[in-house]
Amino acid sequence: MTPENINRYARHLVLKEIGGPGQQALLQAKVAIVGAGGLGGPAGLYLAAAGIGHVTLIDDDAVDVSNLQRQIQFSDRDVGAPKTQALAQRLAGMNPDIRVTCEAERLDAGNAGRLLAGHDLVLDGTDSFETRFLVNETALDLEIALISGAIGRFDGQVSLFSSDGISPCYQCLVPVKPQGIESCSEIGVIGALAGVVGSMMALEAIKHITGAGETLAGRLWVFDGLNGESRTVKL
Repeated sequence: MTPENINRYARHLVLKEIGGPGQQALLQAKVAIVGAGGLGGPAGLYLAAAGIGHVTLIDDDAVDVSNLQRQIQFSDRDVGAPKTQALAQRLAGMNPDIRVTCEAERLDAGNAGRLLAGHDLVLDGTDSFETRFLVNETALDLEIALISGAIGRFDGQVSLFSSDGISPCYQCLVPVKPQGIESCSEIGVIGALAGVVGSMMALEAIKHITGAGETLAGRLWVFDGLNGESRTVKL
């Protein structure tokens, strides 16, 4: 690493669980983020700050003023811009070491394999069960680990699925699309919750890539923001 790298990542380098080898692993990693909104934004910010070498942003949406309540990666001047483009500019401004690829298209059965192939890890922060099922299926097919996060009202959850064909996958947790599920636009969501869950997704990504500690593989982390409580459930 260059002297600038050593200075930038100094707080990682002194951690015995990460150190130089872990930071090198982060710099060499390629991570896809499906959904550049409430969860993908804060997760992307922390992954860029951590020095993830290559981040791919996949989202076909544009920034709306209603997003600004929780999607802190955007500012008022970004309204109307593609989310991938606006987030990519923010990430590049945070850390010139990283490479950011924008895929301003909706992930579907026709492009999922192409968009996710070649990545070391996928983060899914989308709000559609159809997309979540497709990301899970594609990650299994490509044998890529998947970190899934979700929020609603004051509640959030995160898990890591190793996609090894033996451990639980996302559809072991959610076998079929739940009926009567309302969107965040209908039920609401507290803005700061997106930061909590998105940051937790980034932390799990860093642990998975560096081998630090114990990840949430095979476990589900559930957070109750209204009462300030959390727990983990074995899958």
